[in-house]
Amino acid sequence: MSKRDLKKYLAELNKEQLEEQIIELYEKFSPVKVYYNFVFNPKEETLLQECKLKISNEYYPLKKAGRRSKPKMRRSVAQKYIKHFTLLGVDPFIIADVMLYNIEIAQTFSSEHIIKQDLFFKSMFNSFEQAVIFLIANGILNDFKTRILAIYNETIRQKWYNEPEFNAVIERFE
Repeated sequence: MSKRDLKKYLAELNKEQLEEQIIELYEKFSPVKVYYNFVFNPKEETLLQECKLKISNEYYPLKKAGRRSKPKMRRSVAQKYIKHFTLLGVDPFIIADVMLYNIEIAQTFSSEHIIKQDLFFKSMFNSFEQAVIFLIANGILNDFKTRILAIYNETIRQKWYNEPEFNAVIERFE
């Protein structure tokens, strides 16, 4: 069904029928319920703290039954939150904060541990590049410039092999 056909169909329904359909969608489909719960009660700060906790657990997992858990260091966890927040229409400042936090916590971890997987560094560069593109697209780069430059300077301090790629991104907006 095309969007035009849907609009035509909805125009033919009365108010009660529309309400019934929306309630049915709400009850039947979890994403619809999540969306409406967010729209009517946007606890963005709670979502942000929950998200940051999950991301930090990727690098600094909580101990389970007296034994130390191994860090998973998955970029995908942050990416899922970023996608979810974007779909919900969360404030771009919060999405940007999550994007940068993901890189910052990874850099904190890499400053304390030797990381041999090239994929980690490539992944962090991809996150960095996506964050800068997002910041520019939303016109909020200047609000986060200090954090962007701090991330770049940390790649220099830690001698990341792909630091020149980070530098190329920095040079584009300076």
